Amino acid sequence: MNPSDLEHWLAARPPALAEVIRQLAAACAEISRAAARSGLDHAAGDGVVQGLAQRAEQCVAHALGDCKQVAGFVTDDQREPVISPEHGSGGAYLVLANPLEGEGAGALAGDGPLGTLFSVLPHLFRGTPASPAAFMQPGRRQVAAGYAIYGPRTVLVLSTREGVQMFTLEPGSDRWLLTQDALAVPATGTAVAVDPANQRFWEKPVQRYVAECVAGQSGPRGRDFTMRWSESLVADVHGIFARGGVLLDPRDNREPYRPGRLRLMFEAAPLALLMEQAGGAAANGSAALLDLVPDALQQRVCVILGSREEVERIVCYHADPSQNVSWQLFKTRSLFIQPQA
Repeated sequence: MNPSDLEHWLAARPPALAEVIRQLAAACAEISRAAARSGLDHAAGDGVVQGLAQRAEQCVAHALGDCKQVAGFVTDDQREPVISPEHGSGGAYLVLANPLEGEGAGALAGDGPLGTLFSVLPHLFRGTPASPAAFMQPGRRQVAAGYAIYGPRTVLVLSTREGVQMFTLEPGSDRWLLTQDALAVPATGTAVAVDPANQRFWEKPVQRYVAECVAGQSGPRGRDFTMRWSESLVADVHGIFARGGVLLDPRDNREPYRPGRLRLMFEAAPLALLMEQAGGAAANGSAALLDLVPDALQQRVCVILGSREEVERIVCYHADPSQNVSWQLFKTRSLFIQPQA
């Protein structure tokens, strides 16, 4: 029998993992209701956004703290993981979450999209208490990842490494209806999600790619592209799933020693798993995002993800020595070419 909702779908998953996802989905449903209520009082401005962020943090912490399958969890605002005093040794999984993404100034007043991201890792040394070091796993080891996006409808996009599924929250309930199975990203696309305000600071491979897209039909790509940037990561990625294209959060030369803006473990890795499971790709310019081994909980990376052909094209541009890539070792110089005066 084909599953009709999340509960039916979880019945075919390992019971321990199903319980973790069930708790995360319940937290997302509660955050959705809190976001809807907060939208009624947007005149209060940043105070409402801050209050909603705190409420989202509480929802996630409560859901994961009560789950016996979770040995420990950490959110993007925490410096150290929370290790369960009851389940820190016996819990099968570790969870990382960004409870409320897109909560910048004016998000509620402008009815901007908000979201939640999460990543589920195995507790590799089950039987011993989880530790901060236990979270330092590459994204390739994720057993599940997903995001919720809150708007006119609340949608949960989820993968347990068996493709990508989309569920929609039934209004007035906690039931998630399966609305799309085997979600697939088009191999190529014409949407480019990037903040153009920083273009002058981008590395040359990214500048080259974006310039080719802007040139449209008269350029080397021979077709027109659209540029979008919503300041909400989940909203921009959700659009890539629907239309194809690429999301770029590139390294820039203002801070050569800062590798990127997005957090590897809380944002880049879960989205990379979803993208690869849907047939897309995700890289930092030189390596697959899922292969990066974190050395800090809050480690940041540059992100290139979306349709496979678009990502592979940008990666090829990074591999071209004539593009004068500004890697950290050489600061603003390339190993091959000196910058032009």
